[in-house]
Amino acid sequence: MTKDELVATANKLPHFGVEAAGEYAAKRDILASEINRIMSGRLDLRELIGEGNQSMMEDNHRNHARFIGSLIQDFSSQVLVETVLWVFRAYRSHGFRLTYWPAQLDSWVEVMRNELSPQAFAEIYPLYHWMIINQPAFVSLSDELVGKG
Repeated sequence: MTKDELVATANKLPHFGVEAAGEYAAKRDILASEINRIMSGRLDLRELIGEGNQSMMEDNHRNHARFIGSLIQDFSSQVLVETVLWVFRAYRSHGFRLTYWPAQLDSWVEVMRNELSPQAFAEIYPLYHWMIINQPAFVSLSDELVGKG
């Protein structure tokens, strides 16, 4: 899948309501804190993020919450794709393994399901589902951009 094709699929995501976006923004610190608690407690954390990267992972989760909060208030499929590609390249270069992203995104989904209202979760979940199902494309494209593929 090309970057343009990814952007086109992101353009098909449903729009996010003002209330759902506001709720996510209001709870983003709680969401990031809960993700950090869950991920930090994983027995396989070192295998997911490499040695000595826990504070980088925690920063990533806080930045993720801020980014998604902003994105769903003013959605841009181009910004979404470019940012996810940058994250894949940057964090992989620091030793994060490919298995980190499914573990992290699955945890985001569960935390949102528990912390957000059913309506807000239903509106925001398609974005996370899109990120989850497009991970192979992000891996492939980030490999190409750093000359690994």
